[in-house]
Amino acid sequence: MYLTLDHLTKKFPARTKQGGEVNAVDDVSLNIEKGQFVTLLGPSGCGKTTTLRLIAGFEFPTSGHIVLDGARLEDVPPNKRDMAMVFQSYAIFPHLNVFENIAYGLKVKKLASSEIRRRVDEVTKLTQLTGLEDRAPNQLSGGQQQRVALARALVVEPKVLLFDEPLSNLDAKLREEMRFEIRDLQKRLGITAIYVTHAQEEALVMSDVIAIINKGKLAQLGSPEEIYERPLSRFVADFIGLSDFIPARVESFDAELAQVAAANAVFTVPVPPLGLARGQTILLHIRPYEIQFADGLVDKNVLTGVVQQATYLGNIMDYRVHISDDVDVRVQADTAHRHNVGDRVRLHLPAAQCHLIAED
Repeated sequence: MYLTLDHLTKKFPARTKQGGEVNAVDDVSLNIEKGQFVTLLGPSGCGKTTTLRLIAGFEFPTSGHIVLDGARLEDVPPNKRDMAMVFQSYAIFPHLNVFENIAYGLKVKKLASSEIRRRVDEVTKLTQLTGLEDRAPNQLSGGQQQRVALARALVVEPKVLLFDEPLSNLDAKLREEMRFEIRDLQKRLGITAIYVTHAQEEALVMSDVIAIINKGKLAQLGSPEEIYERPLSRFVADFIGLSDFIPARVESFDAELAQVAAANAVFTVPVPPLGLARGQTILLHIRPYEIQFADGLVDKNVLTGVVQQATYLGNIMDYRVHISDDVDVRVQADTAHRHNVGDRVRLHLPAAQCHLIAED
């Protein structure tokens, strides 16, 4: 593997009267191939930025190893790691123009002025900054400032490019444009990238691999499709996309299908990779847009309930349906056949879209 995190742990002193320590990063192991775009995704305070800072060398691990291209890095200072970071705040020098900002790292390396000019010219073309070289940072838009920060990182030709929530200060439209620009550049250059964000859509759009972090631990690792379509826990399913969860009990199962009792009905669903035991309590998971309003001909995997809320969202209707004392589900459907509050409805949960997952 090109970059390996091997049982990486970082502890900080707890800010309590009792003292002790807090595991900001808790035994995280991760293998990253050369040229991959890997996103560390999770809620605020989950440890993803601390993990990135450990990789960059801004923090040193309590235990574990970081290996890049065969060399161990945990005791190597940041300026010796052959990495570059794009920060959330851009960190552009206000007293330098665009050219000088981009060239800064090359001047620190004491490259010849002709080589500096060649590299800066090349990267300004890549990042669509040609013609802006003499401008001061305060004369640039937010998107242009982000491109300067990206160009400054790319120009030193790092082995690994690190991103710490770089788009969070941009407006929604520009953020969407920059996602594709960054991903396109990364693909064209074949550079290894590690990207930190709490924005699920960003992770799905940009990544080869997503690492979901929760409370310092690696909760799940996989492609965007695997993470979204086959979550292994309630946390992962709930964090990335809208989800319905219905408490269930395993009645029986074979190699492929399981029968589970949920909300006064029996459902046939695929057997999950986590394994099952008869009588086990588990969660039946499905996305709101995968639930269908059923006619009288459907008699399998059906719930009956009453519409409690109906919200018009333009292209879809968003419903809250009360099933039982402890079960409400959210349903999203097209606007062609609408249901009103108080309507009694039958909901079909297609077996192929149902997943059995463990409670966290």
